[in-house]
Amino acid sequence: MQSFEKLSNRINQAVAESGLPAGPATLFEPIRYTMAAGGKRVRPVLALAACNLFCGDAERAVDAALGIEVFHNFTLLHDDIMDDAPLRRGRPTVHERWSPNAAILSGDAMVILAYELMSQVDPSVLPAVLAVFNRVAMEVCKGQRYDMDFEQRTDVSKSEYLRMIELKCAVLLGGAARIGAIIGGAAEAEAQKLYDFGVALGLAFQLQDDLLDTYGNPETFGKAIGGDILAGKKTFLFIHALERAEGEIRKRLLRLLRSPGSDPQQKIAETRALYTETGAERAVRDLVFVYFRQAEMILDNLTVDAARKTTLREISDTLKNRER
Repeated sequence: MQSFEKLSNRINQAVAESGLPAGPATLFEPIRYTMAAGGKRVRPVLALAACNLFCGDAERAVDAALGIEVFHNFTLLHDDIMDDAPLRRGRPTVHERWSPNAAILSGDAMVILAYELMSQVDPSVLPAVLAVFNRVAMEVCKGQRYDMDFEQRTDVSKSEYLRMIELKCAVLLGGAARIGAIIGGAAEAEAQKLYDFGVALGLAFQLQDDLLDTYGNPETFGKAIGGDILAGKKTFLFIHALERAEGEIRKRLLRLLRSPGSDPQQKIAETRALYTETGAERAVRDLVFVYFRQAEMILDNLTVDAARKTTLREISDTLKNRER
């Protein structure tokens, strides 16, 4: 089996070799800038590893994997506009470096590029691949809308939040794994297991991201710490804390949520302290463990030789130990 690093390098090579038109530069340069920022390339690596698992030839899925990575980066580009985020992977976001209008249009172009790449798969599996990609793409948009809607509510439940991050984040990992499996010739039952594996990883990944955004090291995380708190995001941390908080602690938590004019660093520090005091940090860490364990159990139940699952286990372990 090919290692995570080798598959990641293959995607980086595909990114570097993907030709974009020269002009207009104001449309395509933000795309080059976004794609060159790197990242873990987890989604396309999942697609390659899933394909390789069933047919031994990851190259079959390179175009589709690159399409998934382009689509993922489009979602980040637009998400940064909605969150007014200044940094992404330690660099100025596209809307900060160029303009919001440039970021919107370049993001739109990235969706088209993603579909162009996806359409390069073998015609015999193209309908099945596009069906998965279309569904996942729409679900990602639904998840982003729910995330934005939650900013106006204080009654978001844990189940609502988990469903939102499943749509916004996890289904794209699941879809990447399922698309790779389909290209690799997997039977429907096995392709579904790969989808479920990716979704479990995605849920763990996003809950980890919530923890890193609040408790992480800004030097390794790649963006400012506390962004979710300042944006009033109803993360699992906040929801759990609000459920457990009583009396004055609950009042303080809601007051911090509703005080956009307060000192940012003080607001982050006080909210973080309340998360820890109410057991929210521990609850999220425990849930991350549950989802990673769920992913491992799905791999255990795949009806392929154990040695062929090595790359997928490596992907899971890499995500489990990440700091950014």
